[in-house]
Amino acid sequence: MKKLTLLLMFISIIACKQSESKNEEKIEPKEITQYSIEQFYKNKKVNGGAFNNNETKLLVSSNETGIFNVFEIDIESGQKKQLTFSEKESFFAIDEVPDTKLILYTADKGGDENNHIYLLNEDGSSTDLTPGENVKAIYGGWSEDKKFLFYFSNKRDVKYFDMYKMNLADWKSKMIYKNLEGLNIEDISHDENIFSISKSITTSEDKLFLMNRKNNKTIEISKEPGSYSGSGFNNNDKYFYYITDVGKEFKYLVKYEIATGNKEVIFETNWDVMYSYLSENEKYRIIGINEDGKNNLIIQDNLTGKNIDFPDIQDGDIKGVNISESEKLMRLTVGTSKSSNNIYVYNFETKSLKQLTNTMSTELDSNNLVSAEVVRFKSFDGLEIPAIYYKPLAATQENKVPALVWVHGGPGGQSRVGYFSLIQFLVNHGYAILAVNNRGSSGYGKSFYKMDDLNHGDKDLKDCIWGKKWLQDQNYIDNDKIGIIGGSYGGYMTMAAMTFTPDEFKVGVNIFGVTNWLRTLKSIPPHWESFKKALYTELGDPNTKDSVRLYEISPLFHAQNVKNPVMVLQGANDPRVLQVESDEIVNAMRKNNIPVEYVLFPDEGHGFRKKENEIKGYGQILTFLDKYLKGGQPIKP
Repeated sequence: MKKLTLLLMFISIIACKQSESKNEEKIEPKEITQYSIEQFYKNKKVNGGAFNNNETKLLVSSNETGIFNVFEIDIESGQKKQLTFSEKESFFAIDEVPDTKLILYTADKGGDENNHIYLLNEDGSSTDLTPGENVKAIYGGWSEDKKFLFYFSNKRDVKYFDMYKMNLADWKSKMIYKNLEGLNIEDISHDENIFSISKSITTSEDKLFLMNRKNNKTIEISKEPGSYSGSGFNNNDKYFYYITDVGKEFKYLVKYEIATGNKEVIFETNWDVMYSYLSENEKYRIIGINEDGKNNLIIQDNLTGKNIDFPDIQDGDIKGVNISESEKLMRLTVGTSKSSNNIYVYNFETKSLKQLTNTMSTELDSNNLVSAEVVRFKSFDGLEIPAIYYKPLAATQENKVPALVWVHGGPGGQSRVGYFSLIQFLVNHGYAILAVNNRGSSGYGKSFYKMDDLNHGDKDLKDCIWGKKWLQDQNYIDNDKIGIIGGSYGGYMTMAAMTFTPDEFKVGVNIFGVTNWLRTLKSIPPHWESFKKALYTELGDPNTKDSVRLYEISPLFHAQNVKNPVMVLQGANDPRVLQVESDEIVNAMRKNNIPVEYVLFPDEGHGFRKKENEIKGYGQILTFLDKYLKGGQPIKP
């Protein structure tokens, strides 16, 4: 660790009756600790949190071993026990098999996203329940009698997911829905007679159906165009719940009576309802709301209709929730902008809240980290753009700092208030970061969401540039030292900025980003087939005249315009953005003598799974920024 000492001084002029002398007072130096990337990644990530059969333990995934493995946490003692010991692939917990001590988990190979479902036996051995080359399997829950496992698989046809029912007695399965039309099965009724099925029309419009397996009748719920997603059946299968934005800017929750077709809005607010479901015996309804880049959780008592009060977690952002079958306990996954996610258990009977994990490294003092702030600025056309802002503690008018515009993934993603070690690492080392939610981002109404359709790399990029202008208006920002950084679609936006507006940003950091839309849209993973048409509607179809525009907005074909240094990070197993894209644009920029640093990870896909790779990649980002942005090293001709 190194200490960055800021000497903050001010002069107080005291008018005295006896004298007109001026006295200076000093404030004691304030020390801000800068931490290494290794220290930041001593933090642990934890996710999941399924209750075991007797509700004494939680099944979770944690990367404290360097990659994700499966652990169980004793709720009473808080003791954690490691159940899997993988050293190569990340294993993610699913659930405990009903009435047994067997565990289900999921894993892919090297980030290829072809996950299988595995059974962890009591002796520690594992069985692949969904084997096959280039096959992906998705867990779908348990049957009402807890004797069968539902899952989805594309083993019959790599393009489409069929639904299977597996007998827990012998682990043999049979297909119960053959998907020939690229539909998405969202849920199944408790009596297994009705499927809720959706079809993507565009990225902002869906069709939603209820298909009765007994009488082969199908009811369309989505008779009015809009966004639709299923939200489950009640216990007697009389009602079906769904979330939609029909006729309104934000998504709301609807109850649909299956026999009559009657609809009733049962919850809405001025933000999007993200999800909602009933607890096992319908005592509670859980509603998750995307409120200005942060999760807000509402739990309703279904008998009284009143909201349940539970202890407030200061600055807490509730990322996930699970109520136990007995409805006595609730697992909460909570993070803050200054702390990685932790798992809590709330007891409805005693009204007590217990923290079960402590994921932050003891080497990090939260007083040296920065709380995220929601800000807004006007873009080139007057449109208000929301953003998440991180201001370095050391930044003052006398101590100006460099800055970065951060662009989220997508298209259609959202930068949210929450903890990310890379952002805190860079801010801790003196970089202000403005995470722009450019037009086209989710969470701010459907009109805002649609604003970048068939306009990518244009107005959404201008939003990022106007974000840079907002940064320049802050008197503690070094106006000449502002770069741009982003991952996936944000990586594309980074390269678009460096290519199409080469004088705007001094550096660019492209993390797993698209550079050739023609190739990316033609080579999307086969199992995305049901979503491909919707994606083409938003971005453009590379097999039509849209290819001309896609060529024009692809940075690869305009790499000669790049003037300033660029860093590129890429996973060799990435199924979404192929390695060849990064190879080609790196080579193109190097031919023009542009400083380029290229970091390739042979054992990663679209994003990082392994701590050692995060440490290597993110550590090199700081070195790159210190050299070319903060240090302002001139570009060699």
